[in-house]
Amino acid sequence: MVVIRLSRGGSKHRPFFNIVVADKRDRRDGRFIERIGFYNPLAKEGEEGLRVAMDRLTHWQGVGAQASPTVVRLVKQQAPAAA
Repeated sequence: MVVIRLSRGGSKHRPFFNIVVADKRDRRDGRFIERIGFYNPLAKEGEEGLRVAMDRLTHWQGVGAQASPTVVRLVKQQAPAAA
């Protein structure tokens, strides 16, 4: 099964997450199929904290990928900003 989830990066106490498409059996920070965005929870004012390639997200969901609850929440959070 293919999932869309967060992959943690950054250093200790400075998290940074990539939004990736990966096989469910692979480790959280391991191999992935495609990177479709990022989330920076510590973004300062004026910095971009979230970016998701919506066309790739809809493509992967169209072929059966399941998004994690956190990714779904972040996409909903971004949607009003785009509209």
